Amino acid sequence: MAKPRILIADDDDLVRDAVVRILEMFGYEVAAVDRGSKALEVLDDRFDLVLLDINMPGIDGFETMAAINERQLEIPVLFLTGAGSMEYAIRAINLGAYDFIAKPIEDLDLFEITIRRAVEKRMYVLRERAYKSNLEKEVLAKTRELAEKNALLEQYSEHLESSTVNTILTLQTALEEKDLYTAGHTGRVTEYAVMIGQALQLSPIDMEVLEQASQLHDIGKLVIDVTWLRKAGPLSPQEWEMVKKHPVIGENILKPLIFLEREGKIIRHHHERIDGKGYPDGLTGKDLDPLTKILTVADSYDAMTSMRSYRKNLCRAEAITELRRCAGTQFDPEVVETFISILEAFPANAGLDLQAARTAEKILAAGKNNLN
Repeated sequence: MAKPRILIADDDDLVRDAVVRILEMFGYEVAAVDRGSKALEVLDDRFDLVLLDINMPGIDGFETMAAINERQLEIPVLFLTGAGSMEYAIRAINLGAYDFIAKPIEDLDLFEITIRRAVEKRMYVLRERAYKSNLEKEVLAKTRELAEKNALLEQYSEHLESSTVNTILTLQTALEEKDLYTAGHTGRVTEYAVMIGQALQLSPIDMEVLEQASQLHDIGKLVIDVTWLRKAGPLSPQEWEMVKKHPVIGENILKPLIFLEREGKIIRHHHERIDGKGYPDGLTGKDLDPLTKILTVADSYDAMTSMRSYRKNLCRAEAITELRRCAGTQFDPEVVETFISILEAFPANAGLDLQAARTAEKILAAGKNNLN
């Protein structure tokens, strides 16, 4: 174990040499200089104690200690003085001196105890510093470890959410593919809803919710008798009441999936109307999520323009007329006009190409930005 190192600064050669010999006898490694300025030149963090004479040429002991304090080395300082006074004591206390040692040194036992305690204080400071440094390193390491684990957990959670949604979508797609008339319905509705959302400049979070709600909006039909959905003629009152339950069933299917809570509400209400005459809750426009209003228009338009077993589909112009006729009662007027603007970007005799429709929607959104 290395010997504690002590620096002494005293302009009295006899006193300085005597103190050095005594300290070396006690087992310390000593460096000696004859003035404060030299002490500041050699002093560094490797020293464990500083002994300063008060009256020295150049800068005195108090000035030397003030300079040492500025370095924040936390090394104890003992003052050597031949004539103590209350003024000296107050200045020393204010500077944070560890103690005074009278010159000449007469009681070696007391001197040794004073030196040992000052060095022990320095050892305590160094141990505390090392402890804090190690603690900071451990905290940083644990923080990094926790961040890595959180990242893995978040990645796993996202993967699990994605897998869950994909599983549900697979089941819903399988249901649609059983019926020639409903095949592709969910995909088209999702495309229409996304185009409307982008034209209305929804936030990225709202866009994600809208897309997932659109993809899952008919999930409740998984438990509805498929023969009713394929029925060529009108449904009986009892059959209609059962089919009308699919929005509530859809929400209930998603309820265990907390990350789809908002999507579940949108699905529950996608057959509501602005005038409050929809189902299942009879909500009016002011109570409906804005994303629900978008999904309602997208879903209704695809239903109008798709062939069904019980009726002929409408052409685009007829569906647009119907959307406008029901704007303000069944549909939100702003959503209707936004969607119609997208539809009308294509020739009347052309089918609605979804990829081209996305381009039209972007052009529409850019136009709105220029107007703003």
